[in-house]
Amino acid sequence: MGSTDETISAVVIGDVMLDSWLHGSAKRLAQEAPVPVMSLEATEDFPGGAANTAANLVALGARVRLIGVVGDDDCGDTLVRALRLLGVGVDLLTVPGRRTAHKRRLIAGGQLTARYDDEDPAALSREAERELMRRALEAAAAADVVVACDYGGGVCTPAVRRSLAGLPLLIVDAHAVAPWRECAPAAVLPNYAEVVRLLGGRDGAADRPAYLMTHADEMLKLTGARMVVTTLDGEGTLLHRSGRPAYRTYAQPVPHHMATGAGDTYTAAFALWLAGGATPEEAAEAGQAAAGVVVRRRGTAICTRSDLLRALRRHEETVQTADRLAQLLDEHRRRGERVVFTNGCFDVLHRGHVTYLEQAGRLGDVLVVAVNSDASVCRLKGPGRPVNSCEDRMSVLAALNDVHYVTEFDEDTPERLLRMLRPELYVKGGDYTADMLAEAPLVRSLGGEVRVLGYLPDRSTTAIIGRMRSLP
Repeated sequence: MGSTDETISAVVIGDVMLDSWLHGSAKRLAQEAPVPVMSLEATEDFPGGAANTAANLVALGARVRLIGVVGDDDCGDTLVRALRLLGVGVDLLTVPGRRTAHKRRLIAGGQLTARYDDEDPAALSREAERELMRRALEAAAAADVVVACDYGGGVCTPAVRRSLAGLPLLIVDAHAVAPWRECAPAAVLPNYAEVVRLLGGRDGAADRPAYLMTHADEMLKLTGARMVVTTLDGEGTLLHRSGRPAYRTYAQPVPHHMATGAGDTYTAAFALWLAGGATPEEAAEAGQAAAGVVVRRRGTAICTRSDLLRALRRHEETVQTADRLAQLLDEHRRRGERVVFTNGCFDVLHRGHVTYLEQAGRLGDVLVVAVNSDASVCRLKGPGRPVNSCEDRMSVLAALNDVHYVTEFDEDTPERLLRMLRPELYVKGGDYTADMLAEAPLVRSLGGEVRVLGYLPDRSTTAIIGRMRSLP
């Protein structure tokens, strides 16, 4: 992976806001309507929008200059103070009479009950627009990467967008990416709903990744970008580059209110990793790992450089060679831990797989997943398989919380690995009995137990691949 030296200079320009989280309890309903009456107990304020992207860039090790607009109000003052405490270089234009964008979320008993936004719909004056352009041009001239956060708040006007055209590394996170086409950005980062709007509202696809792959060339053309990274909420992201196969990252789903700001964090890590010389695929993995950190924290959180490196290192430590894995498992056994082993192709990971692996993980202390190599899958499944490379399949499995180690084997059966690793429990998913497994006698001879776990009904890799291939 490319380095992310802390001397990297980043400019963030766009719509800033203050995110406030109002925590309390609700023990009764109002008389006026069947709504909870909330007793406010605490308020937390965080930089939001472009300000959150800037805060994450600083936490990840960049020098950051943030350009945007605030009003001459208490909300703006609170936002500026919070940004300065976080080390962000604040270059926000104060517009008299304008209201700073403010989003408030009401959390009662840990549940999001309401959100209300206060935004100023008034267009910027020509004077304010010219001042923004001056600051943007000055800052961009000395920056390694420029990130534009365009959420329709009025900062990224057509004139401001034009002033950013031709930058060598312009990353655009926008609700509407088509207007940025003339800037020829290095990358745009829409979410799935925004891509559907870009394509004229033509959705209706049950399989969102397949839909995106079908329209990849059109997406690149309509955005004018060298890369399009589409976020798929709890399903991860999909990276498209002209002439290259799509690259998928995977996320672990969380409640929607826990994902607030995760897109800003993804954008920050993706942009910084690219600026540090990483490949787009490495940058996508960094973005996904960083987003995975903040979705497990309260409020509009940030991911530090050490957080991200730890998350990436965990992935690298999960995928092991068989020889090294045997040594690691010996250490686990010395601590009295029980090893659970399973194997499979895992060509297209689906809900049935995830449920089965969660069940397997609960049966012991350490879950090892052995994955058939590409050659092995081809022999077992026939021409055209696997759909995903072994490296990609192991990467997906390594992202699951219940999986401790992933390794590859080239044979048609895992017997060699079973002799090397000697698991206390061997599990498989399917609609057969333990005695039907060819590996069962070997496992028992090594002192292990064999158990079969049922897949969810109507979940099949073959059926999923068939549906994907039938798409026009």
